[in-house]
Amino acid sequence: METSSNSATTFLASLHPRNNAQRLFMVFMGVLLVSGACVILFDSLVWLAVPAALLGFIVLLADWRWVYYLLLFALAFSREIQLPGGLSMDVPSEPLMLILLSCFGANVLLGRSGITARYWGHPFIIILGLMLLWASVSAFSSVDTLKSIKYLLAKTWYIGPFIFVTLNIVRRPADVWRMVAFYIAGASITVVYTAIRHAERGFAFDAINPSIQPFYLNHVIYAAVLALLLPYAFYAARSTPPGLKRTAWRAAQWLLLFGVLLSYTRASIMALPLAGFFYLAVRWRLIAFVLVGAAVAALGGSLYFVHQNNYMLYAPDFEKTIFNGKDFEKHLEATYKLEDLSGMERLYRWVAAARMISEKPITGSGPATFYPEYKRYTVKSFRTYVSDNPEHSTTHNYFLLQLAEQGFPGFLLFVTLLSTALLTMQRLYHRSRSPENRRVVLAAGLSLFIIIFHLLLNEIIEVDKTGSFFFIGLALLMRAEEWIEQETPVQ
Repeated sequence: METSSNSATTFLASLHPRNNAQRLFMVFMGVLLVSGACVILFDSLVWLAVPAALLGFIVLLADWRWVYYLLLFALAFSREIQLPGGLSMDVPSEPLMLILLSCFGANVLLGRSGITARYWGHPFIIILGLMLLWASVSAFSSVDTLKSIKYLLAKTWYIGPFIFVTLNIVRRPADVWRMVAFYIAGASITVVYTAIRHAERGFAFDAINPSIQPFYLNHVIYAAVLALLLPYAFYAARSTPPGLKRTAWRAAQWLLLFGVLLSYTRASIMALPLAGFFYLAVRWRLIAFVLVGAAVAALGGSLYFVHQNNYMLYAPDFEKTIFNGKDFEKHLEATYKLEDLSGMERLYRWVAAARMISEKPITGSGPATFYPEYKRYTVKSFRTYVSDNPEHSTTHNYFLLQLAEQGFPGFLLFVTLLSTALLTMQRLYHRSRSPENRRVVLAAGLSLFIIIFHLLLNEIIEVDKTGSFFFIGLALLMRAEEWIEQETPVQ
């Protein structure tokens, strides 16, 4: 009897899963049996989709790289679709982000995320965590709780794939160029597509927006995508030995530049030479001075406009504020004369944002609630022909948006993240002795600078095509930091 009992115990012990692979197999078999029972019980083959979906998920757990690469390639072609309740989703990018987030979460539970403790405690991750925490606090007092919750969820499925999955996949500098190649390939296709359509319209200034449809919301997003990818294309070409691959990188680089110039987007065109000056500031270790100067200029400008309502001096003439859609030169001239329609509409939104900030300086109106809340705070003197805002756009300045929606704590956390990233880039550039590591740092850092510059006039972090590479840039700086530490041990 005792021998029989021991044999039974041994047999039962042998059935107990001993590793993750066996556990997954047992789960799959259990789901398969339950689904088979449901097919018989409900006389429906639909239940067989459950184990099929689970099998696909298990395959993804084993190798999720191609979903990640597919996401990067598809970013250039993603489109926003409207959902019930006034919400929206970018398709196919956001569903792919959710798949990657699920895979990453499952791998964390299985203890095979590939993310070491050094990354969980990295300053970037801590600041991002605090930003999410404060956004949650702000959401409690939000004027539209549903929109704020959607914002929090979206931030989660942006940070998960574009920071943590990037960290998991990018293990050496060569992986950076492979990863970027997928997005540049997709973006290059849209440039060729746009150029053909634009050429049919004579490359006219007012023809760029119709030419980019249906892949981009407007020419600003189109140009921002191409501009932020240029540093990656440039340094990828320099990292590639002479041959067909380098020629392809060079061709992509010139194609992206061609697209930026013919987008007629002032911010993106200006961002490229300014990125060159930023590179010099990095080389000369001037980033701290640049950040202090920017802070002083922003504070001084704010005090000037608030003092005795000086901002009213810049109210536009409604009749003279026009859009020079046929002539880009006149468009630029109207910009510095303060007669440009888009520029004056920005002032209209900025004044409203400033009044929102003064009313709720701590918590703000809540994440993702600027529209239509700002309309209660507008000043009629700044109204333009497009102030009805049918496209539901926001402040056209991400820093003011943070202040208006999440108050000073949210704004300060975001500025801290940007400052830490730029200072980290400078430190890594000067610490590295490896040309390959330096190229990764410069590509990620210059791309981040171009994104940050665009934030002065737009909110591109909230757009999947551009916000994705904001987080990817942070992830690449974190990886490069580890590579440089291994390359140059701390004395």
